[in-house]
Amino acid sequence: MTWHRREVATRLATDRLSPAGVTAELYSRPRRSCYSAAVRALGLDVGSKTIGVAISDELGLAAHPDHVIARKGTAVDVRAIVALCQARAVEAVVVGMPFELSGAVGLRGRRVQVLIDALRAALPPALPIHEVDERFTTALAERVLLAGDVSRARRKDVIDKQAAAVILQGWLDGQRRRE
Repeated sequence: MTWHRREVATRLATDRLSPAGVTAELYSRPRRSCYSAAVRALGLDVGSKTIGVAISDELGLAAHPDHVIARKGTAVDVRAIVALCQARAVEAVVVGMPFELSGAVGLRGRRVQVLIDALRAALPPALPIHEVDERFTTALAERVLLAGDVSRARRKDVIDKQAAAVILQGWLDGQRRRE
């Protein structure tokens, strides 16, 4: 039951609203979403050869695997991501940061940080870039694909974008918990 329906039911129970006014009251006020800060977000799983891309729905509830960008150098990769952000009206970018098991930033993490720094320079300052711990996301994506009975050849093609969806979904869930 949404906040509005709950309020109407309470007012009806306490006789502050007549039964005839219930229908008019339910549909007279605009409905608020329980997720008032819905954000269209782009998730990135940055690897050495490819970048997996996932995008959230308009409500910011679910992450969907989108496609894979073949790495061609930081400048070219940044241009592709900026164009994607503009085309999809993205309001936040979530990048998986490959920390070491100890929590330190290793060689892979420093490579991803170079891409993040280039993205920060290329994207408008109002577009936030969030770094998310991506440890074990590829393994989790692999388990999801195995559970879905995806063939080995097909898993190889979609693992990066599925990992990006896992990263983005974790961030979206965290955002909802904070609200």
